[in-house]
Amino acid sequence: MKILVIGKGGREHALVWKLKQSPRVKQIFCAPGNAGTALEGTNVPIDVNEFDKLIRFVKKEKIDLTVVGPEEPLVNGIVNAFEKEGLRIFGPSKSASRIEGSKVFAKQLMRHADVPTGEFRVFDHPTPAQYYIDSREWPCVVKADGLAAGKGVIVCNDKAEARRAIERIMIKEEFGAKVGRQAVVEKRLEGEELSVLALVGNRTIYLLPPTQDHKAVNDGDIGPNTGGMGAYCPAPRGTPELMKKLEEEVFVRIVHAMKRGRYPFNGVLFAGMMLTNQGPKVLEFNARLGDPETQTLLIRLKSDLLELIEAIVDKRFDTIDPDTIVWDPRPSVCVVLCSGGYPGKYETGKNITGLDEVAKMPDVKVFHAGSKLEGKRIVTDGGRVLAVTALGDTLAAAKKHAYEAISKISFPGMHYRKDIADKALKSPKSSLS
Repeated sequence: MKILVIGKGGREHALVWKLKQSPRVKQIFCAPGNAGTALEGTNVPIDVNEFDKLIRFVKKEKIDLTVVGPEEPLVNGIVNAFEKEGLRIFGPSKSASRIEGSKVFAKQLMRHADVPTGEFRVFDHPTPAQYYIDSREWPCVVKADGLAAGKGVIVCNDKAEARRAIERIMIKEEFGAKVGRQAVVEKRLEGEELSVLALVGNRTIYLLPPTQDHKAVNDGDIGPNTGGMGAYCPAPRGTPELMKKLEEEVFVRIVHAMKRGRYPFNGVLFAGMMLTNQGPKVLEFNARLGDPETQTLLIRLKSDLLELIEAIVDKRFDTIDPDTIVWDPRPSVCVVLCSGGYPGKYETGKNITGLDEVAKMPDVKVFHAGSKLEGKRIVTDGGRVLAVTALGDTLAAAKKHAYEAISKISFPGMHYRKDIADKALKSPKSSLS
């Protein structure tokens, strides 16, 4: 088979790397890709939203299956465009992708499906939103309705911050005019976060092992939020009892509500959970694999990923026996190496050294994100540059392996968190340390 992966981040490199391991994959392409995907397959210089060019490429190269990584092309309707041309593609439709593309749609759907989430109100004008904020006794989170490259969710400590967030979204339109037409003001939830991803095919749901992401840029969850500074898997907080509860009260309810609404979900459904004192509540849904959660998951997956993806695309996921999906029992830790200044302004084109040395280490894989090839050199080309991912017999060993690998890598301005997985390692309940 010939496969095309769409995207250019660490998630896409992980997908290319894992799909390539299938004995049925003859050739693999990535559009537009990065330095890592170039080493595993062939990069195609087409942007993720250039649907016509992608379709022409798929037809010309006789690609058998396209796998979509990022949310933007999904929300923009890439699956509909491909299926209209009779092409096989993995991912949810445009109408189903609204669960990520519109915060308003997602929150209203959760309310309709009786999925546990924070108290909220939707506004289409800034003045009543600010009145509402003033009337609340609790701290707020303010969310722009549409996609805002991960920056449209503003966690506020007081009413003044929340009012400023409304101003940024709805008056100044910092995230775009369309994105700022509506805003969600919701109660800020306190607790520990958990990323729970599921493969969904029609009405069949298979939960992947629980992971925990680290959004804040600095150790101790300090500083602005990023696209993700690291993750580990499995997260001990995701106990079998909790996962069963989430399957029944979150995934089954939302998937059935979408089926009833005639926009069935097929692909990867990602629930960002907050484990509160009042029980688990959904922060948001995503319509695709997470980054860096994917890296920690795929390094542990022993089964053929292509078989699972094809079963969903071909509407036969219900024939897959979940007991046949095999995972490495060892935990994994992923640490993201960033450009100096990220998530603010940063420079690119910095030379990366040490990758050849790390490639010789067992149970370690460096997934590329913001990198590109310049001749024989690999240089930085984004905010999140590399995702160093390692396995270990224990979570502590996996963390040690990851940071040993990082000690061999360098580029000017490189920064990363040094406390990935510490929440689990320091927890008295952790059985993985």
